[in-house]
Formats: sequence, structure tokens, C-alpha cells
Amino acid sequence: MSSACSTASDTSSAAVIPPLKTQCSNCNLRDLCLPCGMKPSDVDGLDGLKFSRTKVKAGEALYHEGQTFRNIYAVRIGTFKSSLTLADGREQVSGFQMAGELMGLDGIANGAYASNSTALEDTEVCTIPYDEISGLAAASTGMQQAVSRLMSREIVREHSLMMLLGSMNAEERLAAFLLNLSQRLKLRGYSAGEFHLRMSRAEIGSYLGMKLETVSRTFSAFQQQGILEVDKRHIRILDQAALQRVFDTRVH
Repeated sequence: MSSACSTASDTSSAAVIPPLKTQCSNCNLRDLCLPCGMKPSDVDGLDGLKFSRTKVKAGEALYHEGQTFRNIYAVRIGTFKSSLTLADGREQVSGFQMAGELMGLDGIANGAYASNSTALEDTEVCTIPYDEISGLAAASTGMQQAVSRLMSREIVREHSLMMLLGSMNAEERLAAFLLNLSQRLKLRGYSAGEFHLRMSRAEIGSYLGMKLETVSRTFSAFQQQGILEVDKRHIRILDQAALQRVFDTRVH
């Protein structure tokens, strides 16, 4: 598709694979991604677009802050981080995306992506030309509602981050992060109690507004309390209820 190819030329690392096509109606992520809640007729409209797939290797960028906005992206395989570049050149992590989640919506408002998107492992995404989605939305109330849901999801995510950074201590922030990650993995058919972190301690700290030393110290505290078993990036939740209580202390 021409839109997908033009995006690849803007980013040196994202590799478009034209022969591979996917249809939303038979994708195993359809209940988490764009088609979620749509009528069959609206999903048929998405199938007609036959989105191209794009592969991005670990450590490489899908798009950069300030790059011209053309597409939104649905993660098929792997994990990404979104980040902003601060005035002094430091990176501020603003989110982590996994299979079934969408990226690039921050480019709609001003016609340019407002963040960087970097693969944390070898990944694959569906490249969704925004002009084509907009065309479907103009002709379909269901598609309009779907796009509105996507925007609402972004607003909720931003509010959740503000709550983390504005009112929680270190243990509450890390508990909230791990519980959220656990729930998202469970929705995708993975273990909710044992998983490998794709992001580094430094990236977690940047996202949660914590120093690297504080992140490491908090992981150690949870391990000493018998809540977690930690082996580098491999996490095993030993006491889900206790982890939930750490978070509930602030929420309720």
C-alpha cells in the first residue's frame, strides 16, 4: 500500500513486507484491537483495506517525534515503548504497548507524531493508513464510534499515568505497574503470575517517575516481603493479593 511504503521511507529501520496481508476478521487479536465491538459490516470494511505488515527489530524505531503523521499502527507481535525527548536530550518514557494495542494516535491532532516509538524486542505491526480509516468513519457510524473509543482509551491511559506520578509512593507505583502488566498479559492468554519484562529497570523508572536505584530497591523490597520472586528481568508474582493490597492502599 502506498501509505505504508511512504512511512517506511521516513524511518530507516521499519521494514514493510508488501506480500504479507492480514484481515481484521480472522486475526486472533481482533477482540483487543481496532475491530473490538464493531458490527460485522464495519469489520468487512476494514478487511477491504488489507493492511500491510511492518517488522521492526529490537532497538529500532517505528516512527520518531515530529515525523509527518500518516498511519496508526496495531501491534501484532512484541512490545514497544513510547517516549518523548526532553529539552536537555534525556528520554522520558510515556508508555509501553503490546500485542493488540494501537500506536500513533498522538499524531492526529497536529499532523506529526508527538512521541517516539521504539521496539523493545523483534516486533511486527499492522500499518493502518489514517486517511483510509477516516474515509470509512465518514461513511459508518460504527467506525466513528470505534475511532472515538480509541481516543478515549488514550485519555484514560494519560489519566492513569497522572495518578501514578502525582499521588503514589514508590511501592504503590511499582505495584500498579506490575498489576497492569499482569492483567494485560492475561487478556492475551499469557501467564498473569510469571513473565519476562521486556523493558529495563531504567525504562520502568522513567515511566513511573522513579530513579533507577529506587526501582531496584523496590523490587528487592517486594522480594524480601515474599510478594515477588525476581531473577533479573524474570518476574514471578508469589502473592497477588499482597501486591494488590499495596496498590489498594492508595486507590481506596
